[in-house]
Amino acid sequence: MDLLTIKNLCKDDTIEVTGHFLKRCDQRGIRYSEVIEAIHNSEIIEDYPDDYPYPSCLLLGYTKSNRPLHIVTGPDGERLWFITAYVPDPEQWDESIVEYAA
Repeated sequence: MDLLTIKNLCKDDTIEVTGHFLKRCDQRGIRYSEVIEAIHNSEIIEDYPDDYPYPSCLLLGYTKSNRPLHIVTGPDGERLWFITAYVPDPEQWDESIVEYAA
């Protein structure tokens, strides 16, 4: 997975969102604008090359307020699909990754 491709496709006219993404972001209090911010300040931390229908990856990104977000996304060549987003759980991830200024 290529991070530059993901960042270049992260524009309103090339983004597609799943119903799952919208539902989970609403439940978790994550705004669409925060996901965009976090993608532009992210790194790939897991790669899922065998995902269907497109390969995807897990990004760790930070919003302008330094809030960490995990975002599962996958490009199909022309569009960037948002699959889900959540705040990383400090019980499952390195504490230094999930600390942020509230």
